[in-house]
Amino acid sequence: MTSVKASRELSAPVEDYLKVIFEVETSDGVAGTNEIAAALGVAPASVSGMIRRLAEQGWIAHERYRGVRLTRAGRRAALRTIRRHRVIESYLTSALGYPWDRVHDEAERLEHAASDELIDRMAAAIGDPLTDPHGAPIPTREGTLVEEPVITLAAVAVGQRVRIQRVGDRDGEQLRYLAELGITPGRRVEVVARAPFDGPIDLRVGREIRSIGPALAKQIAVITG
Repeated sequence: MTSVKASRELSAPVEDYLKVIFEVETSDGVAGTNEIAAALGVAPASVSGMIRRLAEQGWIAHERYRGVRLTRAGRRAALRTIRRHRVIESYLTSALGYPWDRVHDEAERLEHAASDELIDRMAAAIGDPLTDPHGAPIPTREGTLVEEPVITLAAVAVGQRVRIQRVGDRDGEQLRYLAELGITPGRRVEVVARAPFDGPIDLRVGREIRSIGPALAKQIAVITG
């Protein structure tokens, strides 16, 4: 079985697969072929072949007709890639002034080339942040990840105040829109109205009332209290 120590020599496609499997598994409990294919933008047949190879190498455990789960080694390798990605995003915004809607694609390119030493130095240079610019927690150097319990903004009751914890980082246009509305990690908002039949949700953001659709609200993680 491939060791954790050797995970740094993984190819970029393998790192991408492990990262996506981690994300899908975290969301759904198990990662299915179709979900992995959709996240990576590839054909399910291609995913099936890679899954067989990853299982043979000990990165995942595959249960036929059920999906895959990362092994301990696979999870650690995935977290190393996720750490590199999120530290790079944080460094680009904090040290280089990149806007938060442009850092995802840059980090996707750089995460496979950066050494762990470089990532550690970048993190130290900006104060070892706990979260990236979009509110996602950054795994530690030791490969642990601490995530607070969250719900989506779509599930918040009218009259309840919550703190924005995390938003998706892949859609630059969506990020620019959220920034214009003031809906960014750390901001407190109150749900003041909810239209029936999947209508818009009205939020109090500071002194302003902003409206967003339920589909977008489902992509925004919040903390109550």
